[in-house]
Amino acid sequence: MGRMSVDEFHASDKLPLVVVLDNVRSLYNVGSIFRTGDAFRITAIYLCGITATPPHPEIHKTALGAEDSVSWHFCKDTMEAVERLRSEGYTLLAIEQCEGSTMIQDFKALSGQKYAVVLGNEVKGVQQQVVDACDNCIEIPQYGTKHSMNVSVTAGIVIYTMSERIRAARPLSE
Repeated sequence: MGRMSVDEFHASDKLPLVVVLDNVRSLYNVGSIFRTGDAFRITAIYLCGITATPPHPEIHKTALGAEDSVSWHFCKDTMEAVERLRSEGYTLLAIEQCEGSTMIQDFKALSGQKYAVVLGNEVKGVQQQVVDACDNCIEIPQYGTKHSMNVSVTAGIVIYTMSERIRAARPLSE
């Protein structure tokens, strides 16, 4: 299928997008997010708090090796990741339902801007102090009876949409 090797992946241009996982408890969700991150060639994943880190068989089961291609960092506290990314010039976006949030379909990427999206715990969502420290919230519209989606499904929607918008603003070399 003409896929790049892990070494080629590491050497390639990355989408200026980082995913921050704020206390995600399911190792299968973590692995799935690694795999989606690989598919869209994101810059990195920050694994924070109780979020498990590779190597781990349950992460590998859904990541299928993407934990080796996508760069990752561990932070004991999510605020540490937020502060580090802010100091590196990232715009921080919590993926959360909150007053004044931007619906994902209305998100516009700026050319040359780097983005970090924060996804929260499967039950509690993104910690309020982390939401407060972000530049904005991005919300996915939902029309059914539930008010949330699985974090790995949410990550897929967000990474895909952000990839489309960022690439439209500034295409990467293939």
